[in-house]
Amino acid sequence: MLGENALFGGYKQSGNGREFGRFGIEEFLEIKSMQRCPRGRGSCASCSSPKTHGPVPGLAYDRRVIRVRDLHPWPSTEAEAVAIQERLRPLVRFDGEPAEVRTAAGLDVAYRESDQLVAAVTVVEVATLSVVDSAVVRGLTDFPYIPGLFAFREAPPLLEALSRLSVVPDVLVCDGQGLAHPRRFGLACHLGLLTEIPSIGVGKTAMGRYEPPGEERGEWAPLRMDDEVVGRALRTQRGVKPVFVSVGHRYTLDGARDLTLRLAAKYRLPETTRTADHLGRTRD
Repeated sequence: MLGENALFGGYKQSGNGREFGRFGIEEFLEIKSMQRCPRGRGSCASCSSPKTHGPVPGLAYDRRVIRVRDLHPWPSTEAEAVAIQERLRPLVRFDGEPAEVRTAAGLDVAYRESDQLVAAVTVVEVATLSVVDSAVVRGLTDFPYIPGLFAFREAPPLLEALSRLSVVPDVLVCDGQGLAHPRRFGLACHLGLLTEIPSIGVGKTAMGRYEPPGEERGEWAPLRMDDEVVGRALRTQRGVKPVFVSVGHRYTLDGARDLTLRLAAKYRLPETTRTADHLGRTRD
C-alpha cells in the first residue's frame, strides 16, 4: 500500500522503495499499451459526455505501444542535470512532422507548494477541439527549482500521466519551451526525446528577444537567443499578446506554428494548454 507521499521519491507504508523514486520512473513506464476505449465497439461505456471523452466519428485512434526511453538516470544536482541536457541535445531532431495530426496532448504542471505539484495531461481531437482523454498525477518533487532545469521537476509526473492515457496523441504540446532554451533543450525537447512522440513548446513568456509581430492573427516574428532563431512570437488572436512557439522534437517550426494556430481557434492559448491547465487547477 502506498503512503500519501509515495510519488516521486516518497515512501511506501511497507518500507522505502524505488518504484516511484527518481531513478525508477523508466522501469515503471518502460512499456505501456495505449489504445482508445478498451471496451471497444466505437464508444466508451464509462464516458458521461462526448465533449470530455467521447468517440469522434471516423477517427481511428492510435494503438501503438509507447516506450519511455531509458536515456539517463534522474539527477539530484544541478551539475548532473546540465550534463544530461548537454549530452542529449544532439539527439533532438528539428525536421519532419506527422503527416496528419488528429490528436494533440496538452501538458501542464501546477504547483501547490514549493515541492507539491499536479501534472495534468489532456488529449484534444484537433478537428473539434474536444477533449477525448485525460490524466492527472499528484506528487512531490525533490529536485530544486532552477531556471532552465524545470524538466527534471516536471518530466517524471508528466510521463506518469502520459502512461495513464488510453489514447496515444500524435503530438505533445508542452506549456513551456523546446529549442528556445539556454542549452537548446527545454521540456518539449526532453519529453519528445524520451517518448519519441513529436513535440512542440508553446510558452506564455519569451525565452529570448523578439520584435512585436503584427496585430492580426497569424502574424509572427522570429524569437532569437544568442543571434540564433529558436522560435517564433506568434499572434494567435488579433490584438492579444503573442505566444512563443518553438520546436521540441521531430517537428518543423512552420509546422509548430500552423498547429498552434489550429489549436488556438478562439483564444490566445491553444486548447491543449487551456484544458490541461483547467484540469490541473480543478483536481485537488
